[in-house]
Amino acid sequence: MAALFQHTAITDGVTVRVAVTFMPEQSRIGANRWFWVYHIRIENHRDDAVQLRTRHWRITDSSGTVNVVDGEGVVGETPLLEPGQTHDYVSGCELTTNQGAMQGYYTFARAGDGTLFDVAIPFFPLAAPAEEAR
Repeated sequence: MAALFQHTAITDGVTVRVAVTFMPEQSRIGANRWFWVYHIRIENHRDDAVQLRTRHWRITDSSGTVNVVDGEGVVGETPLLEPGQTHDYVSGCELTTNQGAMQGYYTFARAGDGTLFDVAIPFFPLAAPAEEAR
């Protein structure tokens, strides 16, 4: 089944699309653990190649707790995207509340000169359906 991308951000010719799905079968509601899977598609609409170097996430739960995650690449990869290419990956997020949100940015390097630039990851909510909230 194709992902239904619900959230999009475009920065300097790079588009980031996000589809998020609540996963009741991987959540443990009684233990205050809710789990979501998110599918990210990165599209290079620039005239030059770019390489993803790092990620920066700001994850907030409904109690106001913020978790900042910085790291190299995405799911162990630092993809090089030629003009017109895309890169897809899937990852997950667990919260101790039934709602929250994620947003952030990737740092890319221009293949030609190595210049770094940040690309926004759109804000997207994490919300369990009402019947899964308790």
